[in-house]
Parts: sequence; C-alpha cells; structure tokens
Amino acid sequence: MFTIDIIVKYVPVPLSVQRKTQEDAVGVYNQVLDMMRSDHRQLLELTCEKMTDKKVAVLSSEISAVQISEKSGTTATGRSPGFVALTE
Repeated sequence: MFTIDIIVKYVPVPLSVQRKTQEDAVGVYNQVLDMMRSDHRQLLELTCEKMTDKKVAVLSSEISAVQISEKSGTTATGRSPGFVALTE
C-alpha cells in the first residue's frame, strides 16, 4: 500500500490517501505536482483505495508539499512517517 501525504498551509496534520499500486500512487503524486505548478487555483478531489468512503478536497493554491511513502502491513519500510526524521 502506498500513501500520498499532502501538506496544506496552516494545517498541522497532512491529508493522506492510499493507493494499492506504485503506478497509481505516482500518478496521484504527479497530479498534485502539476496543480502546484499551475498558476490557476483549482480544486483537487481525491478518494482513498484503502478506506473507500474517505474523500479529500483541497485548493491547489493551499498545498505546500506532497510525498509518497510505501507501507507494508502495519510497519513502514525503513522510513519514519512525515517529512522530517530527527536522530541523535
């Protein structure tokens, strides 16, 4: 399962949707990037393949970051969730 996290300005938690295949996840990631690059303000609507009732809508002008992470089962594949991981 692949998770796409979208960071929205002034919102402390990311908006997340899941895709079953890497190709689908990369497609959503590229769709978000294209909207971020666009000068036109657009509404981005996404659904989740893991939780089929989950829907997310956000204005493209409010997106500040996007990331893809792969999760197998209940554990991540070697990386901490989020954008920053601090180690001592």
